[in-house]
Amino acid sequence: VQLQASGGGLVQAGGSLRLSCVVSTRSAYDTIWSRQGPGKERELVATLPWRGDKKWYADSVRGRFTISRNNAKDTVWLQMNNLKPGDTAVYYCAAKTDGRPVNRISNYDHWGQGTLVTVSS
Repeated sequence: VQLQASGGGLVQAGGSLRLSCVVSTRSAYDTIWSRQGPGKERELVATLPWRGDKKWYADSVRGRFTISRNNAKDTVWLQMNNLKPGDTAVYYCAAKTDGRPVNRISNYDHWGQGTLVTVSS
């Protein structure tokens, strides 16, 4: 499984960005977006199981961020609206192809390279 993330950048507070993650695999996969801010541990932001029926969001982004996938299931997006300075972080997409629980970062074996999001006040 290979992942390629893009779409980060500099945006003012209240603005929007859409991150993209191209996923190269022939297997069914669960996917997540996670982030690591300055001096912080990596945290789970959103999850999207293969079946797409149970999306999950961290409390800090729920209502502002949306995770989705295209019909071909080779691209995963994270739409981020009403961005706040606290959202500043390197954002990573990740995928797994086994049945381990979706909502645990440590269960993901395949990671993209990260894309930096900076939100100015």
